[in-house]
Amino acid sequence: MLNGEKILITGVTGQIAFPMAEYLARQNDVWGIARFGDPAARQRVDDIGVTTRPCDLATSDFDGIPDDFTCLLHLAAYQGSETDFDYAITVNAEAAGMLMQHCSKAKAALIMSTSSVYRPVDDPQHAFVETDPVGGGASPWAPTYAVSKIAEEAVVRQNARALNLPTVLARMNASYGPNGGLLALNLDTVLADEAVRARWDPCPYSPIFQGDINEQVEALLDAASVPATIVNWGGDEVVSIQEWTAYLGELTGRRAEVVVAEVPGSHKGMISDPTKRLGLTGPCKVGWRDGLRRTVEARTR
Repeated sequence: MLNGEKILITGVTGQIAFPMAEYLARQNDVWGIARFGDPAARQRVDDIGVTTRPCDLATSDFDGIPDDFTCLLHLAAYQGSETDFDYAITVNAEAAGMLMQHCSKAKAALIMSTSSVYRPVDDPQHAFVETDPVGGGASPWAPTYAVSKIAEEAVVRQNARALNLPTVLARMNASYGPNGGLLALNLDTVLADEAVRARWDPCPYSPIFQGDINEQVEALLDAASVPATIVNWGGDEVVSIQEWTAYLGELTGRRAEVVVAEVPGSHKGMISDPTKRLGLTGPCKVGWRDGLRRTVEARTR
């Protein structure tokens, strides 16, 4: 576990960032930035021992935010249902570069990307490797996301070289845990006695539990380099929406139904080849069944 570092985490109220901040704040000086439109959300972050500062990445105004961080963890992202690509690129791409310049004194930066950047293929069982073509799939619920994250990767790669800032670009797969994520959303759907929607049958992913995400941060930062290291950030096991939904039914005693609604141009499956990440972090400690059971227990107390 990281110890004695001064860490900046962006999007600190978010699904992944909040529990990560709570974990790292035990032994580090952690600062968190977000827009903090909800005062209660900011108080929640303050309560875990994180120093908070409001910041809107759309303006990249870092006034009042120090520039002497030793580690940068950039997790904030814009995923909107609108089609304003200009705004999405400003927030997801330009802001990443501005943030790296502000934190250029850091020893390492971890910039969160997404598996959605990969170009879709016909085979839902295809395991994407880091050198596969990018291009992004169709996502009606977030039409600007993949394009703006591809733009972000380009900006981040350039800044890593220009600033000589060791960087790791981590392409997140299906993260989940008590604080949220795809599997947690599907749990909420099952508990509401509604059908879970999938783009294909089967629709496989490489889900990764929040606890493993937290514990792998240090190893990923150690792998930061110039040029930037690009790595898939997913779990070791391949499991489909159909499989985990059935298990949610077992855990909750509810009817668990999956309805397939194909989205043309989207990813039929999203499997991340874990080989490179395994070489950096070692294996995950929490299997998907155990992680899902923990998530159910935490969200149904």
